[in-house]
Amino acid sequence: MRTGHSASTPVVALSATIYNFQIELADADREVYESLELRAARHPSESEEYFVTRVLAYALEYREGIAFSRGISDPEEPAITVRDLTGAITAWIEVGAPDAARLHKASKAASRVAVYTHKDPQQLLRNLAGEKIHRAESIELYAVDRGLVRDLAAKLERRMAFAMSVAGQTVYLSIDEVTLSGIITRLLL
Repeated sequence: MRTGHSASTPVVALSATIYNFQIELADADREVYESLELRAARHPSESEEYFVTRVLAYALEYREGIAFSRGISDPEEPAITVRDLTGAITAWIEVGAPDAARLHKASKAASRVAVYTHKDPQQLLRNLAGEKIHRAESIELYAVDRGLVRDLAAKLERRMAFAMSVAGQTVYLSIDEVTLSGIITRLLL
């Protein structure tokens, strides 16, 4: 008995799920106060934790020229880019636990590289220790509070509205009647 797909059985590719976010951003650390309306596509292979970290990183990095890239569907691109008016990448923003080769490439491609990790930051540092990374000392590595990521992922809906305040490296998210908070810790390579 044969199992699997026959030549006549179509294989359906899973498509991305679109999420809409309305974020009232008040970032006192950078003096950025904006009302953001984001449409973000979540790839089927993307975990909820990775996805919400990507959304948080976008808000934490918000500035003119910022955009989600094709990310997972195009492994050559970072999760988020910031481009100038000529289209040149001025900031390469990764999410998760990129390897040394990827950070080396990023550091050559953009004047600023930042990584927001929702994973074990010490493991990431161990994996990168001693590796050849162009301008490693200038790469900004941020550990996003894992409890904040977990709690936001638990509240994830296709349409979400929340207020996001940032002060002294602490992020506060007000969603409905609940406030979530967590610290964004800067680490050195």
